Amino acid sequence: MNKSMLSGIVIGAVVATAGGAIAGYTAMTPKAPTHAAVTNVTEITEELRTPRQVCQDVAVTRQRPVQDQHRVLGTVAGAVVGGVLGNQVGGGSGKKIATVAGAAAGGYAGNKTQEQMQANDTYTVMERRCDTTYDTSTRVVGYQVDYLIGDKPGSVRMDSRPGDLIPLQDGQLVVAAKQ
Repeated sequence: MNKSMLSGIVIGAVVATAGGAIAGYTAMTPKAPTHAAVTNVTEITEELRTPRQVCQDVAVTRQRPVQDQHRVLGTVAGAVVGGVLGNQVGGGSGKKIATVAGAAAGGYAGNKTQEQMQANDTYTVMERRCDTTYDTSTRVVGYQVDYLIGDKPGSVRMDSRPGDLIPLQDGQLVVAAKQ
């Protein structure tokens, strides 16, 4: 055997042994995980209330303005009619008492009749009435994500829905920032 052949065999054996040792060491050392496994995703939502105005035309009944607040016309007319009717009853001083009593009762009745007529003197107008109502809606604002790195559980809030795996860098989750 010549010297260069012997050198080649020795160098080859050293390289093969070193490569085997490196491969064996790599195979025996546990590898650090490259991804976290997603186990559960829960949407985080918020409720929005949006105001809007709803209007409708409504019939409204109003009382007409009263011309004779003290109901003088009804009282006077009732007293006159009551006095005339009372004068028709009885004779002598009884006639005078009946006339006064008729006038008093007629005045009261006339006053109440005018009051009732004024209360029933109404008119109807259409008015536009508006109210504020709220429409509600729900929107997703994030996701609560449960995961496993190996057999170690964890939880994180994310802006977007993840897939089945979340990448790891130096044992930490790589979570994209909100756009």
